[in-house]
Amino acid sequence: MESAKNTIRSFKDLIVWQRSMDLAVRIYRITQKLPASEQFGLTSQLRRASVSIPSNIAEGYGRQSTGNYRQFLSISRGSLMEIETQINICDRLKYLAQSDTENIFKEITEISKMLTSLISKIK
Repeated sequence: MESAKNTIRSFKDLIVWQRSMDLAVRIYRITQKLPASEQFGLTSQLRRASVSIPSNIAEGYGRQSTGNYRQFLSISRGSLMEIETQINICDRLKYLAQSDTENIFKEITEISKMLTSLISKIK
């Protein structure tokens, strides 16, 4: 019998949702370091993309169709790639400390693997 610890009763129980929530919080914090001139540029884009990841995981989980769930997980993965691109731009512009960008890239890689695995398991 499965232990209660391993039972998924809600999208909130999904580690990938929890990790993407942590990433969103991290993105909000690091975007506070961006220049004020980026308020409507990179800051806004990064924040919207970061919120999109756990939001789409949750929305897909709530759908009645596995096809829809896979689609929303794919959208989450796309938003993750947006963040990777935008953090690369921040890095090239020297807006963030190297330690910030390295930590974000590690987190992106881990969440990407989790999403890819989850997508492949949903039939």
